[in-house]
Amino acid sequence: QLQASGGGLVQAGGSLRLSCAASGRTFSQYIVGWFRQAPGKEREIVATITWNGGSTAYADSVKGRFTISRDNAKNMVYLQINSLKAGDTAVYYCAADSRFWAVARITSTAEFGSWGQGTQVTVSS
Repeated sequence: QLQASGGGLVQAGGSLRLSCAASGRTFSQYIVGWFRQAPGKEREIVATITWNGGSTAYADSVKGRFTISRDNAKNMVYLQINSLKAGDTAVYYCAADSRFWAVARITSTAEFGSWGQGTQVTVSS
């Protein structure tokens, strides 16, 4: 199971750190992705990370502002969000899958089989 947390209401230019807590002894072997869905829009991928954190990938819209990381000892994955913009307002979800990636990539939601409940991020201008 996955549970995202850390969302909230933030002013533009501010920062947030989202957390994704996972249960299960094999989580450290899973790829993990962060996704977001704004009202009236499709869910989009934001960032992904390989099982050991050795490779990460970001959507063009967030490069340089978002950082994905993980702590396998704690079964946690994080998304540091800096320089927040109004366009970042969305529900953020974490997802995981047991498939192996040597290199992280930006891909579709279909590659992730396990999803948690989202956390709302609202950016005020």
